[in-house]
Parts: sequence; structure tokens; C-alpha cells
Amino acid sequence: MSEKFDVVVIGGGPAGYVCAIRSSQLGLKTACIESRGSLGGTCLNIGCIPSKSLLNLSEAFHEAQSFSKIGIETGDIKLNLGKMMQNKDKAVTILTKGVEFLFKKNKVTYLKGKGSLLDKNKILVEDKNNKQTIESKNIVLSTGSEAASLPGLSFDEEKILSSTGALNMSKVPRKMFIIGGGYIGLEMGSVWSRLGSEVHVIETLDHITPGLDKEISSEFLKILKKQGLKFHLSTKVEKVYKTEKGINIEVIDVNQKKVLHECDVVLVSVGRKPYTKNLNLEKIGINTDSKGRIKVNKNFQTNVNNIYAIGDVIEGPMLAHKAEEEGIAVAELISGQAGHVNYDLIPGVIYTTPEVAYVGKSEEELKKINQGYKVGKFPFMANSRAKAINKPEGFVKILADNKTDKVLGVHIIGPHAGEMIAEMSVAMEFGASSEDIARTCHAHPTFSEAIKEAALSVDKRQIHS
Repeated sequence: MSEKFDVVVIGGGPAGYVCAIRSSQLGLKTACIESRGSLGGTCLNIGCIPSKSLLNLSEAFHEAQSFSKIGIETGDIKLNLGKMMQNKDKAVTILTKGVEFLFKKNKVTYLKGKGSLLDKNKILVEDKNNKQTIESKNIVLSTGSEAASLPGLSFDEEKILSSTGALNMSKVPRKMFIIGGGYIGLEMGSVWSRLGSEVHVIETLDHITPGLDKEISSEFLKILKKQGLKFHLSTKVEKVYKTEKGINIEVIDVNQKKVLHECDVVLVSVGRKPYTKNLNLEKIGINTDSKGRIKVNKNFQTNVNNIYAIGDVIEGPMLAHKAEEEGIAVAELISGQAGHVNYDLIPGVIYTTPEVAYVGKSEEELKKINQGYKVGKFPFMANSRAKAINKPEGFVKILADNKTDKVLGVHIIGPHAGEMIAEMSVAMEFGASSEDIARTCHAHPTFSEAIKEAALSVDKRQIHS
């Protein structure tokens, strides 16, 4: 007899493991199937967490090289890449083991292996050694995403890299090209540039970070150029191929001329695509869209009403925190509660130095929908904390309704932007006006004072600039 559950989650990433824990907390007998051998999905194993570790470590290495300028005398600063990678891997191991502990604590059954649908209630779980069939009243699909490549180009993770390979290089490449000027490429480019690589970024558009507020994007580009990254904008990749020396990249540049670039490694960072292999979606009759995403209704149900989908396999930004919110929402919906995700207020963060963070609408989006708005800005150059620690780059930008003063969007480029955006996410969730923010006392000296000043600036009454 196969074991029976109330909820079975296929995929143990941020969407899946959070959904499994919450389902069990709500009294549902729950299992989670994961094929990777460790929980946490792409984010914990080969994405968010290891990349943030390397970003932090590479920034520490970079800062240490100029310690003498601020009165800290040291000997020669040397890079031990092996130890740096060990530190990164240690963080990943601790956190993945932590999720396993949470499963035990919350009585979630953890099944290692690949899960595939046999029918609307039965799931085959198979690994190298055995197969078993389990049954469930409800099934949640949360198998995440994988790196997309260019047509005819496959990853070898040695010379032609996805983000996975870029996190595991054994030596610093002399010259590295990145195809794609989005978040992942710029974060990885920042890491290897600080560690000594000559980094070039190719982007088909005339700007980086597509979808980001244009003013922030322009400032971000200036800062990254100052840091040494080289950009080839309005440039189309025609061909990528290996040579005896490394990699050749043929492009059509901004002047419509053919140019050949040579490098040691190329990181292909052109987005991600849903990972739904071997789920048997067609056999069960589950509908997908033209991009391979699973179609769901407002309650995350597929067209087979006891089968749900969340995270990167459905429409929306491929962000771990968005996936976690969906995991909790679907667990609560299955248990008869009112699960909900506010997609208008999903914050985004780019973890470079300085960081970039945003929540809500950009200026371009407001113009597109003919929404009247006011703008308030405040530079970190005028923020006492930023000046005191010599991190004066960037600014805070607040967009508010020009009639009601309700905050519509917030965009930050500067130190600790990823932490600062949380204040505005909460404020906007409660419908705050820019005056509400301006009249809230912020501790001095803190970076967050730049938010207060930007809010004051919406009505042209900032104090310190």
C-alpha cells in the first residue's frame, strides 16, 4: 500500500520547503520531494546564498587593499580563492542542513528523489536505488527554474558558464565576458572584477538592468564603469565558440559593425526558464503557457483543481521571497484559510556595491499608465552616516501620487539599500503617504535618514540638501 498524505510538495526550494512547513503547521500530513540531495533549491545551493557569500568576501578583499588610506596598516593582501570557496560552501551546508532540521521539527516527511505525476493523486518518487508510489489529496508543484542559454549554446561550466559555474571557478580568469546586463550577470561580474578579472558585459539594449527605474539604472551604470567593469551596450551576440586559447564571441556592435572578442570564460546570463522536466504535465493534462510556465488561477490551482503550482514555474518575478510568499499562501488556501500575495509590493534587490533596491512602480511604469506623480530625491553624499564611512554614492528616490500623496514607488541605490527597502515595503503595504514617512522620526546618524529626507523632498522641504 502506498503512503497517503494531505499535501505533497514536489520541489524543496524556497517555494516548496516553506509550503511544506506551513502545511504541516496547519495540521496537514505533508511530504516534500527533492531530487538535489539537499533542500533549499537553486537559491540556497547554487544561487542567492553562495553568490551573496562571494559578493561579501570579494568586497572585503577589495576594501582590504585600500586599508592604508584609512589608517589601517597591514602586510601584503593576498587572495586565497580556495579558502574563499570553502567559506562559501560552508555557509551553504549550514543553511541546507538547517532546512532539514526545520522539516524534522515540523514533522514534514522528506523524500529524496525525483517526483513525477502518475495521475491527479499519485506520485512516483525514484532515486538511484529504489522507487515508491505515494498518494496525496493535494499536490503542489514547485520545481523552480534553470538558467537559459543562447540558441545552440550549451553550458560546460568550465569555459561557457551559467551562474552555477560562475560560483565555482577554481582560478580568477584573466578576461571574462558576461552576456546579459541583468542582476545575476552584474553581481557575478562584480565578484570576479574585485578579485582581479577584466570583466566585460554585453547587453542588447542601450541600458543595463531592464525593468529598473531608468534614472537608477543610469546611475548604476556610471558607478559600475567607475569600478572598472566595461560595457558593450546596444550590442548583439552573433556567435560564441571555443578555441584552443579560450572563447571567441562574435558580435554586432552599436555601430552595426562585426567585432570579435576573445576571453577566457563567458558567463551566459540571459534569464531563467521554468524547470518542469519529467513532471508528466502533458500526461495529466496540466496547461502551460508559451514560455513553459504552468498556468494557475488566483488560488494557484492548475486546471486540475487539486494540483497547485508556485514559485518560478508560474508567472511572475523569479525571486525567492516571492516564491516563499506563494508557498505560505497556497498552504493556507488548501487548509481553508485566506492566503494572499500582494504582487504590487514585491521588493527587488541587486547585491552589488552599492546595492540597488526597489519596491512598487518606476517612473516609466507610472508614465505608461498616465498616473500623475511627484518625485522626491536625496543623495547619500548629503547623508552623514554615508559620508562618515566613505560610502557616499547613490540616492533615494520616492514617487508619490500628486493628488493623494500616497507612495507609489521607492528606488534606492546606495549602502545597505536591500535592508532599507523593507521600511518602505511595510509603509506602502499600509498605504503610507510621503508625509507619513517625512513625519516619522529616524535615528541619527543612519542611512535611513536619506529615506526621510527623500520623503521631505517630495514637497520640496528637505533639510540637508
